[in-house]
Amino acid sequence: MSGVRYLGPDEVARTVRRLGHEIIESNRGTEGLVLVGLLSRGYPLARRLAAAIRDFEGVEVPVGALDIGLYRDDVAQRGTPPPVRPSDIPVSIDGKTVVLVDDVLFTGRSARAALDALLDFGRPARVRLCVLVDRGHRELPIRPDFVGKNIPTALVQRVRVRLSETDGEDAVYVYGGEDGDA
Repeated sequence: MSGVRYLGPDEVARTVRRLGHEIIESNRGTEGLVLVGLLSRGYPLARRLAAAIRDFEGVEVPVGALDIGLYRDDVAQRGTPPPVRPSDIPVSIDGKTVVLVDDVLFTGRSARAALDALLDFGRPARVRLCVLVDRGHRELPIRPDFVGKNIPTALVQRVRVRLSETDGEDAVYVYGGEDGDA
C-alpha cells in the first residue's frame, strides 16, 4: 500500500513547537493549563507539546491521557467492545483550561466522545481542541482551536499519523484516492 507523505520528522517537530506557542498565546501563559491527549496518538503529542512549552516557557504543564473507547457513539454497532485503556489525568481539571490533543480530526465524533469522557473527571473552565491534522468532512459541529496542518481529503482517503513513540517514525501519510489505493 503506497501513500503520499505530507509531513516528515522535521515538519512534525516544527508543527508541534508552533502549536505549543499558539496554545500559550491563546491562554495568555501557562497558568491553569492542562493538556489531555486522546489515546493512542494524542497522548504522545500532548507530551511533546508539554516538552516544547517547557523549553520556551520553563514551566511544566500537566499532561493527562484519556481513553474514549467506551464513549464512542458506535460501541453498540461494533462486534466486539473496544479495548479499555486506563485514562490518567494527574491533576484536577476543575476550573482549568483543558486542551484536548488528538492526531487527526475527521468527523468530529472522537472529539465529542472526548468531551463526554473528560467531564467525568471534573468541570473545566474552558476546553480547547488541538489537532495535528484537520482533514475535513465533519459530521458534528466540532471545530478545532489549534490546527497543525489542514489536509483536504476525499472521503475515500485515509490519513495516518505515525509517531516515533507508537510507530517508530514521525510522519503524516494520506492513502487512497485516484490511484486506487485503499
